[in-house]
Amino acid sequence: MIRKTVANVQEAVDGVKDGMTFMLGGFGLCGIPENAIAELVRLGIKDITCISNNAGVDDFGLGLLLQKHQIKKMISSYVGENEEFERQMLSGELEVELTPQGTLAEKCRAAQAGFPAFYTPAGYGTEVSEGKETREFDGKMYVLEPAFKADFAFVKAWKGDEAGNLIFKGTARNFNPCMCGAATITVAEVEELLPAGSLDPNEIHIPGIFVSRIFQGEKYEKRIEQRTVRKLESM
Repeated sequence: MIRKTVANVQEAVDGVKDGMTFMLGGFGLCGIPENAIAELVRLGIKDITCISNNAGVDDFGLGLLLQKHQIKKMISSYVGENEEFERQMLSGELEVELTPQGTLAEKCRAAQAGFPAFYTPAGYGTEVSEGKETREFDGKMYVLEPAFKADFAFVKAWKGDEAGNLIFKGTARNFNPCMCGAATITVAEVEELLPAGSLDPNEIHIPGIFVSRIFQGEKYEKRIEQRTVRKLESM
């Protein structure tokens, strides 16, 4: 059995350098690799390109890297709740490539499966298709989208084992699965790390073949972006 475990986050991110391209799983603040992001902030690497659905919030998630101006380019589908992301984009400090959300996910999945590119109708006739090859299929126009190329993919799972098999919980099963194996090195941080063979094979979402390194994370905050509660009705 090939064991993918590393002792800590420091070993997990070994090899990261300035100017690299990283994939980071998560949706908003749900299922983000908190430990890996914190370590990238601590290392102070710069001029990086980040592929992620969005950039967290101003003081958490990828927002921490934006605060330090470590990100040169964001490839994402949503600016959303991050005011610093918006400010840097509008001021020209940050290069931003906005991509339709489904296309973003599929560009990850294509890289995972080894497909160099695919055709999609999303974005045809808009700025998204400018400079890209287009083709008609059955009377409908499609845009050719290349698969992503990344140096590292950082994902977060609920449970994992020493062989790298992963189980995601709830909506944390968002961009994380399709980013596994979509980069040269995939690093998975998990809430619970178990011996190989402990997981029910029928419950595994991602097999260990797609994971390069795995470690047990710690001190997860799991923040909620916007908490909405119903007002208590008077009796």
